[in-house]
Amino acid sequence: MNEKQKLLSTLPSVDEFLKSEQGLEWVKHYPRRYVLQAIREGINIRRKNIIEGQTVDLSGETMAADIEGMLDTLSSYSLKPLINATGVVIHTNLGRSVLSERALENIRRVSESYSNLEYDIDEGRRGKRYVHVKRILREVTGAEDALVVNNNAAAVLLCLNTFAKGREVILSRGELVEIGGSFRIPDVMTASGAILREVGTTNKTHLYDYERAINEHTALIAKIHRSNFRVTGFTDEVSIEELVQLGKDRNIPVMFDLGSGSLIDMRPYGVHIEPSVQEVVKTGVDFTTFSGDKLLGGPQGGVIVGKKEHIERIQKNPITRAVRIDKLTLAGFEATLSEYIDEEEVIHRIPTLRMLFQKPDEIKKRAKTIAGRLKREIKNAVIQVIADSSRAGGGALPEMDLPTYAVGIQSDTISVNEFEERLRKGNPAIIARIKDDALILDARTIMKKDIEILVKRITEIIL
Repeated sequence: MNEKQKLLSTLPSVDEFLKSEQGLEWVKHYPRRYVLQAIREGINIRRKNIIEGQTVDLSGETMAADIEGMLDTLSSYSLKPLINATGVVIHTNLGRSVLSERALENIRRVSESYSNLEYDIDEGRRGKRYVHVKRILREVTGAEDALVVNNNAAAVLLCLNTFAKGREVILSRGELVEIGGSFRIPDVMTASGAILREVGTTNKTHLYDYERAINEHTALIAKIHRSNFRVTGFTDEVSIEELVQLGKDRNIPVMFDLGSGSLIDMRPYGVHIEPSVQEVVKTGVDFTTFSGDKLLGGPQGGVIVGKKEHIERIQKNPITRAVRIDKLTLAGFEATLSEYIDEEEVIHRIPTLRMLFQKPDEIKKRAKTIAGRLKREIKNAVIQVIADSSRAGGGALPEMDLPTYAVGIQSDTISVNEFEERLRKGNPAIIARIKDDALILDARTIMKKDIEILVKRITEIIL
């Protein structure tokens, strides 16, 4: 018997491991299927290594530790919380908006019991799920009626399909935007069954362009807010007020897609390019669409607000059922919207708004706290607080550089790329940036509750 065969013969069987004290303990805490899978994998890895002539640790302790690690991986959830140290507030890849305490509590409260999702308690009969947010949306936006679906792309598609299937929608070429995930307005238009009628040029569109395009096939005039890019220089566009008046004169409904959708006046915070939903509603536009999980700071959703007759027509569209939201989203949405009743406090209660508009001094203080904690634990790295800039993210406020402070870390014991990778692949994952050969942790999006584990993870890696 050669050396490889001797080593292979010493490998325990799956049954031996399963009946061992450690195996019996695993079965108590993990699904049996996962225990069997992890044991087989642990044995097979060593068998393969032996056959390939590699050095193999066959001690029971090491094998048990490896199997337990596999069990933790197999039994953990794929969707998990992480620490966002990028400084991008509405990070599309990282789940966009963080929900408020009130929203989280309402989701928990509704989900742990039965609810009146589609039951009219007063009448004692079947009700409609949309009533739970209609009242508060009307109150906050000033619109006659409202509807919430599962995202803003669905809201746009639903409106187009309801009012313009098989007919023309007039839209400026300068507003043929592409939103997240390569979804383009022309493609959404095609999917809805509407026919796109482009007017004007990329940089300039005039009122007469719309007027000339109107014909017997025109069903809708649309305007898309360029929330994720800007056209500067020799430009001109038609205001929503002008389009609303044109629609009235020609008896054609007008739709405005705001994209991100803000429910507060952002001008006091230095943002002059993002109209509030309330401002748009006051123009008399027939219906407006916007996202619930971007500047609004709620769960994913697409909101349609507008004239009652139009919203009722949209609600009767069969597609509405296909894009409706569930009870958990409704619970989170209603609670998020309720924060906007108190206009003075909403900026502090909605995490997205709080992170977007927090004062640089507050961010600097948090960055100093993180840097100070790290310096006490780590001696073999350069750790400093640096001035930097953050982004809103999520396609919102594209031109705004948000002044911020970050912690920069450089270590001789580990490359910055390996450092970033180990932070990203650890538990919890920490997503950071690399800049000028340093790891950058933007304090804007690092929450107070995350500082302890952040310092612990970094210390473990560098030490």
